[in-house]
Amino acid sequence: MQQSVTLGQKFKGALQLFRPELPLAAGLCVVIGQVVALGHLPALSLVGLGFGCGFLLSASALITNDYFDREVDCINAPQRPLPSGLLTPFEVMALGLATALLGLGAAWILGPVAFGVSVLIWLLGFAYNAKFKATGLWGNLMVSTSVGSTFLLGGISVGQFWHPAIWLLAGITFCFDLAEEIAGDAMDAEGDQYLGSRSLALIYGRATALRVAAVLFGVVVVVTLLVVVLGNLLLQQVLTILVTNLLIIFFVVRLLRSQTPADGRQAMRGLYLSGSLGLLGFLLAMVFV
Repeated sequence: MQQSVTLGQKFKGALQLFRPELPLAAGLCVVIGQVVALGHLPALSLVGLGFGCGFLLSASALITNDYFDREVDCINAPQRPLPSGLLTPFEVMALGLATALLGLGAAWILGPVAFGVSVLIWLLGFAYNAKFKATGLWGNLMVSTSVGSTFLLGGISVGQFWHPAIWLLAGITFCFDLAEEIAGDAMDAEGDQYLGSRSLALIYGRATALRVAAVLFGVVVVVTLLVVVLGNLLLQQVLTILVTNLLIIFFVVRLLRSQTPADGRQAMRGLYLSGSLGLLGFLLAMVFV
């Protein structure tokens, strides 16, 4: 008979659902969109609302992902809160909807256009989790579009939707996240096969999928280097881009050489942290210099 789960264990399981580095990065992307669009840090109320909106919408997508992935996680990640029994499916979905409502509430305060874009971002995430995850590349494109849109949301929240710099950032982030999604499918191929996924890794093989991901990461490096050459950037921003690109290259090589899903996930985590720290460094250079 399964032992009862304490309230403290449930709270710990709920925290695990958030995977905080991902929502933190989403909130940071919204704030970066605000700063890039304005050229300076906006009012703290706008920063808080923008960050909270990005954080909560991302958290909602991750939480509902666990709900819809509960069967495949029994294979890929049995330690997750749902397959391990820390939380029930009802509790997970309730938490996912609550975070979505809070995020959309913050977007409503930011204005009708920000609210509309936020609804679209949430719908893309929910539809992907519920129906499109097994479609392979199409699902990858849905996730990458919602992630790249966080910069646009930042620009919208300060009335600068058409600023070219935030569209450039959105495009770079789209490529980076698409590469991560394709590589992630390669790491999760065993469980995805159980779901009948049409991922690139299952159709063309793990090695091909990782090479496609590497090419997309390479596009990110090339485009950001062009920004360094052609843009009017601060020295601190140039150094941030160069260091970030070196880290990306290092972890891409590790990803291509990985022999097991565990090794590949470690390389992907390094890539994600490199990109997030690069964005944070770029933001700090703009705000404090």
